[in-house]
Amino acid sequence: MRRLADVAFYLGLLALAAAVAQPWALPTQGRFWWPLVGAGIVLVALSALPWLAGARHRMGARTMSYGLNALISIVLVLGVVSFVEALSARHSKRFDLTENKRRSLSPQTVQILRALKDDVNVVGFFRSDQPGKRVAEDLLKQYAGYANKKLTWKMVDPDSDPALARRYGIESYGTIVLETKSRSEKVLDAEEEKLTNGLVKVTREGKRTIYIVQGHGEHEIGNTERAGFSEAKSALEKANYDVKPLVLARSTAIPDDAAVLVIPGPRTDLFQPEVDALDAYLGKGGKILAMVDPPFPAKMQDATMKRFLGRWGVDLGDNLVVELSPIGRLFGIGPEVPIIQQYEPHAITRDLAGITTLFPLTRTVTPVKTLPAGVNVQALARTSPESWGETDRQALEQGTAKPDPQDPKGPLSVAAVVTKDKARIVVYGTSNFAINQFLNVQGNRDFFLNTVSWLAEEEDQITVRPKDTKQTPIFLSAQQGRFVALLPLVVLPGLVLAGGIVALVRRRSAN
Repeated sequence: MRRLADVAFYLGLLALAAAVAQPWALPTQGRFWWPLVGAGIVLVALSALPWLAGARHRMGARTMSYGLNALISIVLVLGVVSFVEALSARHSKRFDLTENKRRSLSPQTVQILRALKDDVNVVGFFRSDQPGKRVAEDLLKQYAGYANKKLTWKMVDPDSDPALARRYGIESYGTIVLETKSRSEKVLDAEEEKLTNGLVKVTREGKRTIYIVQGHGEHEIGNTERAGFSEAKSALEKANYDVKPLVLARSTAIPDDAAVLVIPGPRTDLFQPEVDALDAYLGKGGKILAMVDPPFPAKMQDATMKRFLGRWGVDLGDNLVVELSPIGRLFGIGPEVPIIQQYEPHAITRDLAGITTLFPLTRTVTPVKTLPAGVNVQALARTSPESWGETDRQALEQGTAKPDPQDPKGPLSVAAVVTKDKARIVVYGTSNFAINQFLNVQGNRDFFLNTVSWLAEEEDQITVRPKDTKQTPIFLSAQQGRFVALLPLVVLPGLVLAGGIVALVRRRSAN
């Protein structure tokens, strides 16, 4: 009987240990947790029965009381642990204390997950000992937690299940496959941005096409230099858009599949047939993002764009916005790069509160005094009160610019949105906002992508995108390193030992 009790005790401990390890070792097999806990408690309790039966004859009442108290304490601790585990399994809460919340999902990812209509199955192909497996599991747990049971996932070792790996065409470890009933997408790295982009691709019907106007000195989408537009093209493609160049001079009309037309800083005037094509496109409910640089300090021809946008209620200022802000020094930028922190209420800017954007070399963008019939113009972003619109070209060239009576004073509008019937236009006072040098600085990328999403009538994609992972190492001196090493190895165990000795001495003194 005693031997059976010992076996039951050790089996019970093994079952409880397996229950503790299950959430980490087999996160997708949560149905085994309660049976393991129940079996462990029952086996431990059964193993104590022979001891309780013989204890009454061998021990006094006081010893028996101590034993019962110890048993009750063990049962209570196990009960509390079981309750906490059950509660956390159904109502989990994470606290992310990292500097830029890099362990939490971005608002865009959460928004997409909560709006899922189709079931999504995710399969991660990782070796059991692969370093990135734990990171991928943690990420997929968060995805499933926000998806309202619309997303399920599992991990598969391709070496143990080569047939499944061949079925999905897996060529490398660490590949994650997202699939719905009609389509699938492979993600090669367990990163939030790539997973979310893959999720968008498998859950959205088709791709919308963005045309980038070329041929008038605009920023080129194939240019990878600082002044190029390749980063903007890549960001749009990651958001599930097709991006194509469009030379208006060769086209008699805007293509019918154009979801949005982007004009990234023309440096020469558009031809009249091109302007007519733009008007015809807007007349059919078209969508345009016009980024028009100021006429100085660099010389450019903008008369055609001024007249075109003026007919749609937008006045492009003949000025360069200057801001003498001490915050600019923190970014290592000059006064010709206004720092924007004030946004007007709009779908494009609804998630940008507290986020900074930079508008390098920008002009003012304001409504005309008398708006055309049916046209509505609204400012999107404004500079600080310390800014002004410099109109003196010579002062700018000599570096002696100062606010004069004829210069417009801040806050100044540097971006605006125009609506008329189904037509939509967004105007930036600079094209440098979205070039390779500035697109990924602060909130510029989110502002740009939100603009395109609103123009393309995909407002569910308007939010703040996944953040780049930022490592924050801790540097310790030699003395600090020794202290950190001694704390868990010597100090804490020593305190526990001292506490035990004091308790033992007091108990003997009491007896």
